[in-house]
Amino acid sequence: MAQAGSKQLGLFQKKKITKQSEVNRQPYYTQGYGAAYLGDSLELIQDLKDCSVNLILTSPPFALTRKKEYGNESAETYVSWFLPFAHEFKRVLTEDGSFVIDLGGAYLPGNPVRSIYQYELLVRLCKEVGFFLAQDFFHYNPARLPTPAEWVTVRRIRVKDSVNVVWWLSKTEHPKADNKKVLKPYSESMKQLLKNGYKAKLRPSGHDISTKFQKDNAGAIPPNLIEAANTESNSSYLRRCKEAGKKPHPARFPASFADFFINFLTDENDLVLDPFAGSNTTGFVAENLHRRWIAFELNEEYLIGSQYRFEE
Repeated sequence: MAQAGSKQLGLFQKKKITKQSEVNRQPYYTQGYGAAYLGDSLELIQDLKDCSVNLILTSPPFALTRKKEYGNESAETYVSWFLPFAHEFKRVLTEDGSFVIDLGGAYLPGNPVRSIYQYELLVRLCKEVGFFLAQDFFHYNPARLPTPAEWVTVRRIRVKDSVNVVWWLSKTEHPKADNKKVLKPYSESMKQLLKNGYKAKLRPSGHDISTKFQKDNAGAIPPNLIEAANTESNSSYLRRCKEAGKKPHPARFPASFADFFINFLTDENDLVLDPFAGSNTTGFVAENLHRRWIAFELNEEYLIGSQYRFEE
């Protein structure tokens, strides 16, 4: 297995982290606020101090029926494979820190019925590791292809699977969070209500809507459904990967997804970790939001390609 720092630092070695690195190894490359490391995250995370990370934001390899080139466990072994990572994640999180994990679904081999590995993992993360489920989110990708083809487009007995579950877990019952930092623009109807006023009354649902409802709070509180399509086709990352003959990571999550949770759950100069960094969307967004960040990635080709994001 390749060790972090066993290769050249990459394209961005001129930029140094402004404060001492949290990992006692040579980074593969650095930026102003963070560093990326090549190696097994279960080994690399040993260098991190207890209670040092404010947010772990990641999308690990899913438990899919078909094996992917980036390496994924089967649904049967996924939970056992993941739990050693989870114990380390809990150790390095600050008391008010959060662990956000995006997980795709899977069908059982040869049958049009779903695996429940995400829910089995959630139960064990809470019951065994000791995390709290702060809130469940759903990541909706409207551009997702209609798969698996056998059940969706050939036999037509299932519909397109376009939603990942996202577990927002925390070390304590009261993690740092501020939804005022992720407000959405008001709808046109809400803008009219704020302009014309609202008569306080009891709704048919039984909710008592008071005059406070017409207060302008600079935006609407977002729901726990995050719509974020991964449809980038002409980004600097993809162009440079093509020019360099490097295959881009096939399962990138959108920058808007990382942007939401980093803004929601951290402050400037907090530390964000992605232990399965892939193309390092998390590090790129954290850099732009002035958060310190650490990225771990086992595949060197993906790590090389991830550097191209920062050329933007």
